[in-house]
Parts: sequence; C-alpha cells; structure tokens
Amino acid sequence: MSGRGWSLARQLLALQAVIVGLLVVAGAVLAYLDSERAAVDRARQTVTVVALTLADAPSVRSALARPDPSRALQPYAERVRRDTRVDFITIMSTSGVRYTHPTPDKIGKTFVGNTAPALAGRTFSETYTGTLGPSVRTVTPVFDDAHRVVALVAVGITIRAISAELQDRALPLAAVAAGVLAAGIAGSWLVSARLRRQTRGVAPAVLRGMFDYYEAILHAVREGLVLLDRDGRVVLCNDAARDLLDLERDPTGEPADGLGLPAELVGAMNSAEPRSDEIHVGDTRVLVVNTAPVRSRDRAMGNVVTLRDHTELQALMGELDTVRGFAESLRSQAHEAANRLHTVVSLVEIGRPAQAVEFATAELRTAQRLTDRVVGAVREPVLAALLLGKSTEAAERGVELEVAEDTTIETTEGAIEPRDLVTILGNLIDNAVDAVIEGPPDGRAADVPPRVRVSARTEEDDLVMEVRDNGPGMDQEAAEEMFRRGWTTKAPEGPAGPRGLGLALVGQAVRRYGGRIEVERAAGAVVRVRLPMRHPVAAGGDAGAGAAREAGTS
Repeated sequence: MSGRGWSLARQLLALQAVIVGLLVVAGAVLAYLDSERAAVDRARQTVTVVALTLADAPSVRSALARPDPSRALQPYAERVRRDTRVDFITIMSTSGVRYTHPTPDKIGKTFVGNTAPALAGRTFSETYTGTLGPSVRTVTPVFDDAHRVVALVAVGITIRAISAELQDRALPLAAVAAGVLAAGIAGSWLVSARLRRQTRGVAPAVLRGMFDYYEAILHAVREGLVLLDRDGRVVLCNDAARDLLDLERDPTGEPADGLGLPAELVGAMNSAEPRSDEIHVGDTRVLVVNTAPVRSRDRAMGNVVTLRDHTELQALMGELDTVRGFAESLRSQAHEAANRLHTVVSLVEIGRPAQAVEFATAELRTAQRLTDRVVGAVREPVLAALLLGKSTEAAERGVELEVAEDTTIETTEGAIEPRDLVTILGNLIDNAVDAVIEGPPDGRAADVPPRVRVSARTEEDDLVMEVRDNGPGMDQEAAEEMFRRGWTTKAPEGPAGPRGLGLALVGQAVRRYGGRIEVERAAGAVVRVRLPMRHPVAAGGDAGAGAAREAGTS
C-alpha cells in the first residue's frame, strides 16, 4: 500500500463492513423481537379460544352440576390440553378451588392468579407466574342458564414453551443474517477492489494533498489552461487563462460559447481536431492557441486548450520589421548614392564638371526636400523615421509615396505609444502599397503611376492618420472584415504562416485606445484612423479593455 495510513479502498471496505454488520444485527434483532411478539400474540389467541370453547361446552356445564366435578372434568381437560398443545387447563369454582390441573396433586387447591375480572363476567388475559412458572394465560367465566357465573376456566402456555419455539426459529434467522452479512461484505470487497485499482491504493490524505498541489500548480502557471468536457463546458480555467480571456468570473460549468469570446476562438477551443500554434487577435491581446482533444478508450472526453500571450512578441516583431525596413531603406539609399557618386565622378573625368555639379545638387535637393518636409511637419521622431523609410521602400517597388502638405504632428509622448504608431501607420501603408501593386487599377489612367498618399494631423484632441491609394479599392463586405484576424486579399503564403495579421493588429491597437477606423471608397481606398490623444491606456487593464469594446469600424 502506497501513501500514509490506510488506503481509500481499505477505509471504504472497513466502513461498509461496519455499516453492513450493524444493519444485519439491527435487522436480526428486530426480526427476533417481532417473532417474539408474534409468538406471544399467537399463544394469547390460542389460550383465549380454548378457554372460551371450554366455558361454552355443555359437558363442562353438566359436570359442574354434579357433586364431584373433577371426576368428569379432569380427563376431559387433559384430553383437550394435549390436543390443543397448551400447558395447562384449570377449571375452578368461583372461590378458586381447582377441579382440574395438569398435576393431579394440585386439584382441590386454590388457583394462583387473578380471577376478579372473570368473576365480574369478563374474559381477560395476562402474563403471570403460577405453579408452572411464568405463563401467558386467559381466564374466562362459565355462565349457567340464568347467566350467572358458576365457575371459571383458566388456560395457559408457559413462557418456557414460547421461548423454545423462538429458539427453533432463531437458527434459520441467524443463518439468513449470516448470509446477508457475507453477501454485503463480499460486495463491499468488490467495490473496494475496483476503487483500489482506480486510486492505485493511495491514502485519502495523499489524494487530497495531490489534488491541492495539482490545482495550485495549474492555477499558478503563467500559461493559460482551459479544460473542456465533451459537451464544450468549462471544467477548469486557471487564473492566467481568465486574465488572457478577460473573464471577470470563474467560468467553470459554463459552455465556452457562452463566455462572450470571438467565434473563431470558440471554434478553435471546441475543435475535434488538434490545433497547433493558431494566432487569434482579440481586443487587447494576440493569443497563441493550442487545442488537444482527449480520448479514453476511443471515447471523446473533451479538449485541453493552452493559451499564450503573443502581444508583446508580436509588437516586437512589428518593430523588428520596421527596423528591417529602415535598414533596407538605408541600403537602398547607399546603393543609389554609390550610383550617383559614380555618375558624378564619370562626368568629372570626361571633362564636364558643371553637369556633375548640377546633377549632384539636383539629387540632393530632391532628397532633402522630402526629409525637410517630413522632419519639419512631424515632431514625433518614430513617426518621421517611419514615413522616410516607407517612402524609400515604396519607391523601390515602383510606388509613389506622397506625404500630404497638411501633415503636421506634435509629439505624442504620454498619449500614444510610439510602437502603436508604427503598428498602425506602418501596416496601413504596407497594405496600400501591396494593393496598388497587386490589384488592377480602378478607373486609373494608364499613364498614372501607382500612388499612396499619407497624411497625419491633429484635430482638436484626436490624432488623425489617413492613407489613400489609387488601387482597386474594396467593397463594403471587405471593409467590415479587413480588420479581423486573417483577412487578406493576397495569395496564401503556405508554410510560412498565415496572412492578414497586420490589419488585425491595427484594429487591436485602435480599439485599445478607444479610437475608430473609417473606410471609404473613392477612386481607390481611403482608411482613416482617429486616436484620442488624451485617452489613458492600461494595457490589459479595465480601462483599455472597456475602450476596446467601444471601438470599431465605420
């Protein structure tokens, strides 16, 4: 036996054996007492019937009228006593002098017992100790033709005879009780044996400790864990999962589709097939979801769902993509600068220094003009760097990225996180550039190059960022779906990963600030984002979550 003390199966066996034993003993005692009561009742009924029969017998009345009643009554009474199996029949005078008795020496002596009720004309029964010991007896009067009491008849059965009868019945009763006890203990042993196999012979204290430890561990781990039964109801939801799913109460016992979670996430949690590292974008978090169905003996038991917070990692990946874009832009600019330098050197070598100076200064003026306009209008350094990098990147892809003349942004320090600006504006620009390159023009003339126009400005207490392109545009259904996880107009990437996550992150960031997204179709597509500059952001907190629920697209 493993564990401390008796195992749960052994304790259950002992408890059931005690209970079965007590029940059997109590049943046997009750049965014995009931048999005893029934035997006494039968004896009382028998002696009463015999006494009344003798008192009404004509032969008894005629014998009482003779000078020596005992001569006729004694043989008659003994014959009736043997036939009815009673212990004594005493016929006596009204003064109590016996005419009959099983022991002839007692004839003529006074009856030992109560006779007053019978002398009053009533038949009565009692348990009394007479010459033959304790007995159940009935005394009844004998009436003459004038209804006067002329004699008394007493009939009795000794307690010893009743006890002997009970002993004869006690043996079968004891055998039945022993059989019931044996069957009960055998059944308890079978139950305890099965329980022992299920619990591996572990003591209750150890089981309780193991359960407490396991539950504490499941609730303490940082990874979210949700256990669902085969009906889709929550069996366990640890603290990390409640935080990741923004659940205010313990959802144990509730169906997963009744927790207010996105339909895609509920579908992944209830999936009958394994799901591995699926990314789901919520209002405030990016979650990595894994679902593993649990089966026992080819029968579905439910699902084990693990949740990991991918928000910070996704934000860092976005920043890394931006840095990569900056590096790529610098590489492109260095390549272009080398080409221009070679051109200038070649012009000087062939004796045309004036043209070399004019070529060099023209290129510098063009690049400097864009830099001066962006840096002068946008005081937020991260946003300025993003626009310069995206301009170079778009130019390499054959797209003209135009920064609107009215673009002017003061610093957003303390109001909007720079990484969220990179997420929102960077993904919108990338999506617009992809749209004008991959999609067919929507009413655009053949000589009009692909163009993306970006503007950002402060209107009252809102930061308004707008990205406009002259691509194919989008229909209303796409406008409603584009900021959900997985929306894309691009071809699948295959094993590299899912497409359509960038715009979902845009929607998440906007909802977190309590902003809104406006989508229009005018010779292409126009996406306008409004972010409150004074909106407090509590990442993952109540304020952020509440604002996220109010945000949306229009």
